[in-house]
Amino acid sequence: MANQEQDLNNSSSTEYIRPQIENTLATRYASDQMLDIWDPKNKVIFERDLWIAVMKAQASMGLDIPQVAIDAYEGVRDVVDMNSMRDREIKTKHDVKARIEEFNSLAGYEYSHLGLTSRDLTDCLEQMQIKRSMELVRDKSIASIGRFGKLALENEAIVMAARSHNVPAQPTLLGKRFASLGEEALYAHNRVQSTIDAYPLRGIKGPVGTQTDQLQLLKDPQKVEDLEKAIAEHLGFKNVMGSVGQVYPRSFDFDVISALYQVSAAPSNLALMVRLMAGQEQMNEGFSDGQSGSSAMPHKMNSRTCERINALHDVLSGYVTMTASIAGKQWNEGDVSDSAVRRVALSDAFFATDGLLEALLHVQDEAGVYDAVIKKELGRYMPFLTSTRVLMAATEHGVGREQAHKVIKKHSTGVVKQMQQGNSENTLFDLLAEDQDLGLTREEIAQAVDVPQEELVGNAHKQILDFSKKVEALTNQYPDAANYNPQPLL
Repeated sequence: MANQEQDLNNSSSTEYIRPQIENTLATRYASDQMLDIWDPKNKVIFERDLWIAVMKAQASMGLDIPQVAIDAYEGVRDVVDMNSMRDREIKTKHDVKARIEEFNSLAGYEYSHLGLTSRDLTDCLEQMQIKRSMELVRDKSIASIGRFGKLALENEAIVMAARSHNVPAQPTLLGKRFASLGEEALYAHNRVQSTIDAYPLRGIKGPVGTQTDQLQLLKDPQKVEDLEKAIAEHLGFKNVMGSVGQVYPRSFDFDVISALYQVSAAPSNLALMVRLMAGQEQMNEGFSDGQSGSSAMPHKMNSRTCERINALHDVLSGYVTMTASIAGKQWNEGDVSDSAVRRVALSDAFFATDGLLEALLHVQDEAGVYDAVIKKELGRYMPFLTSTRVLMAATEHGVGREQAHKVIKKHSTGVVKQMQQGNSENTLFDLLAEDQDLGLTREEIAQAVDVPQEELVGNAHKQILDFSKKVEALTNQYPDAANYNPQPLL
């Protein structure tokens, strides 16, 4: 037995190397633009840019930082060895300290991070990443809203059976469905834009928010204020918090992530609509050459991209919960108990949102509508869809509203059951005309329901046109965003 154990211990001649496990949200769903913002190596470079900007500002304010040192730091800005910094962090048990040591070692000087605390660096940089990511989300939401407007106008003439509780209700226009979804998307866009406009930078505030260390270095409160303004400009911020502790309030993170969840709502509703209509053969999300819907059933054309949109919407709900859990739990000036949540939730919520919007744009560009199937269903259900017009006509002839409702309900449910049992003919109007309690002839019923399309769909046309004007105003304001084309999907 001892010899067997020795053989097992000696059976491996090579050291086990742990495989790199992918972040699925990043590698499968997010676009290159979003990945660039959150790429770990890029973040190191962003961080070094911030250190250099601080050193330049401090030197301009009289701090003794030689230009040769700043030049040396700039010369090694792009020399990023993630493994070396990881080894340093294992020893220091402090990620920022490890990166400071790495940058100083490469440059040969020790002027970086003067008067700063870790949160001056990490909070401000993460806020920059958040703001840039929100701007990317905003732009892609504009692209999707533009497409909602296009789909609304392209399908303005298609009358269909609207469904409430997924049951045929009254006639509507397919274009109005797209306009309704677009209105929701427009509201979410406005929230993202207002969040971007109001979003404040923590700023250079020091270990507990008092700016004591910078005051000691620069000797002048005005210089400290000027330093903070310079850094805010460097990071792309107009608003800076006046009073804050070591960390900015984590309720800000919840506000951002909940805004992303709101952005995902209209796309998720569209995806559900397409999936439901695909089941009735009225619409599909697009099916490209070479695409397979099933490994077993060659005929299938699944709504896989719409299912992805719904799934990523669900993923985002988890990050809303995560960031809600760290809002309102700050210990005095701050602590790091929120660190693990933020490391996961911030980047991944943006990856999920970005992937959802990329998928949405593909569906909007590639979806197909089957007008003939929609018309067939409309004809099948039209007597039911116009029954409210018969109800109003009966009241105009002096029949009580509840009595007329009772009569129409009795015959409608009866006809529905007959049709469900295989009778394809809808005889509702004939049965209503024969019922003396309703008090309408067949001709009077026909007159009530035989009206132009515009009357059947109410204000649907106007609502579509009004929405299209809002879309036009938005896309004219952001033409580059409106013309964005999504990356290929896996």
